[in-house]
Amino acid sequence: MPTRTAVHTDKAPPPLPVYSQAIICNGMVYCSGQVGVDPATKQMNQGGVGDRAKQCLTNLSAVLTEAGSSMNNVVKVGVFLTAMDNFAAVNREYEKWFGDLKPSRTCVAVHQLPMQTDVEIECIAHL
Repeated sequence: MPTRTAVHTDKAPPPLPVYSQAIICNGMVYCSGQVGVDPATKQMNQGGVGDRAKQCLTNLSAVLTEAGSSMNNVVKVGVFLTAMDNFAAVNREYEKWFGDLKPSRTCVAVHQLPMQTDVEIECIAHL
């Protein structure tokens, strides 16, 4: 049986009681979706969708660091948008986080996201 280990850091917003920030299993880190909440203030970033995407990615980076991984090890990303009109703005921020070898990615439009945000990002990385 594979061992599963929960990841928790105060450098990302706390998860609800029904999930973990991430789970490490078989050398992989499965990160739950992050929204644009600043962990220091516990408030949603009030800038534009690009600012919230940046906060999502900053939060994911903190979780990966706590797990012993990094954004350089990300192999799969899921982006959820409430409006595809935000695709370009999110991509402008997203491109800053990954080098020449971009992870595989899915981006979908959804009806609604937690906390009335317009972007949520999740990822999978190796250790």
